[in-house]
Amino acid sequence: MPTGVRVRRLCPLVLCLVAWMALGPSAAAQAPIAQGPLDAAFKAASELPRLYSLVVSQRGTIVFERYFNGRRAATPANVKSVSKSIISALVGIAADRKLLSLDRPISTYFPDLPEAKRAITIEDLLTMRSGLESTSNRNYGAWVQSANWVRHALAKPLLARPGTEMIYSTGNTHILSAILTKTAGKSTWQLAQDMLARPLGFSFPQWMRDPQGIYFGGNDMLMTPRQMLAFGELYLNKGQAGGRQIISRAFLDETFEPRGRSRISGREYGYGWWMREMAGRQAYYAWGFGGQFIVLVPSLDLVVVSTSAPTVSDDRREHRRNVDDIIENLIVAPMSASQSAAVR
Repeated sequence: MPTGVRVRRLCPLVLCLVAWMALGPSAAAQAPIAQGPLDAAFKAASELPRLYSLVVSQRGTIVFERYFNGRRAATPANVKSVSKSIISALVGIAADRKLLSLDRPISTYFPDLPEAKRAITIEDLLTMRSGLESTSNRNYGAWVQSANWVRHALAKPLLARPGTEMIYSTGNTHILSAILTKTAGKSTWQLAQDMLARPLGFSFPQWMRDPQGIYFGGNDMLMTPRQMLAFGELYLNKGQAGGRQIISRAFLDETFEPRGRSRISGREYGYGWWMREMAGRQAYYAWGFGGQFIVLVPSLDLVVVSTSAPTVSDDRREHRRNVDDIIENLIVAPMSASQSAAVR
């Protein structure tokens, strides 16, 4: 285990931060290493061989930005299941534009569904409460090797009544990608470009598609850390960017309402975002396999982004725990202490 990563006690902290460079999604320069509160975060992060980036912004300004193991600011990362939070945003924008409604049964789009599955709604897919058996984990390989990903996911047996139990499954968000494509008459990639990327000042590379040409809903999207940061800032700014309301505040409020709890991690889930307490502060986060994170701490006006190697290896879980510890104990905790001291 890297020295200083599993930290439960923090040293006395310097209580002020130096001036930092402004957020710019396309800029390549790194922000200076923080003096004081985030020194320990840099040291711990630099010891993780799987870590690619760690970026922190507060009140819309980058206060820490470092890249590791040969990566640079412009290097796109496979953000894995952080993609589910992007799909959630696209569903929210589509709902705001009356292209769909969250309470609409998915049988509207798939009329051949058997009776027991006709009650599944778009919201059930968004909250992982469709009741369908998962296509993730041990079922993932057979699913992505199937001839029709949407049909395969919909054919899974019902393990719970729709709208009741959370069963994490990438199949749910891929079905949402298919619904977005059907209802808008555009690919999910084009919708992501038009609805989200361009208003935020960047562009999404094309990513994997299924055998029918539907863009993978909920995995394998490519983003730079700065783009991930801009996406997180959109949520902290109540859905506004560049003077425009990109996502309605009502949808964002609903996004962070707990809708289910994972049987595996025990953590709560909303509309494509996880939630838990970090260092005594409520946090919401997009979470991708291997250590891809966008963490929001609204009470600190804080966004933390990390990217890591997305490969399967024996040390991936330990790495994810180490990244968790760095974010909570070496970033959120000291910045929380600094804010608390400043208001005394």
